[in-house]
Amino acid sequence: GTVEKKEGRFSVNEEEVIIVDLPGTYSLTAYSVEERVARNFIIEEKPALVVHVVDASNLERNLYLTTQFMELDVPVIIALNMSDLAEARGYSIDIEMLSQLFGVTIIPTIGHKNKGTEELKTAIVKVAENPEEYVPNDVGHGREIEDELKHLTTLLEKEKALVSAVPARWFAIKLLEQDEEVQRMIHAQAANSDEILAEAELAMHRIERDFGD
Repeated sequence: GTVEKKEGRFSVNEEEVIIVDLPGTYSLTAYSVEERVARNFIIEEKPALVVHVVDASNLERNLYLTTQFMELDVPVIIALNMSDLAEARGYSIDIEMLSQLFGVTIIPTIGHKNKGTEELKTAIVKVAENPEEYVPNDVGHGREIEDELKHLTTLLEKEKALVSAVPARWFAIKLLEQDEEVQRMIHAQAANSDEILAEAELAMHRIERDFGD
């Protein structure tokens, strides 16, 4: 099937912003059409920033996708939506601490009441004008996995054409996830693809040995 991307515009202080509404997804693993459309748009079109609309009443499921945006090294704003529903369910979210942990701007919103919309627009312009100041924190995966990522990242950084648009670390993470689309990209574009793919395979075996998974 096909998945459409919708485009819209708004202005803040005479600055025009073009918004592309990507299909809803909980992951960028490229297992579904929606995931591939979202991921390829970010990689190929290089948007100034990503606004991730997060359900405040279901943080664990939603923030997994946030970490994947962070791994792509794109500036991210979290629109913490349905905060009224979260409060009604008895959740109290420390927005300041969450913002510090992720290294991203978080704007509480209540979409159906149009609350937080203007604050979100202002934040979008601010981050888009100074993206270098809003690079998210690194996502840590623990010492053993980080050691494997470091080794793979070093190999991938030598492939200048491959990693010119996307961080080498992101490719390394996807290799450990056995992402078939990324494996094909490396096979097609990396001069040293055989060594990289072989080292990724060895890394996965060591991780499975150490963690039993």
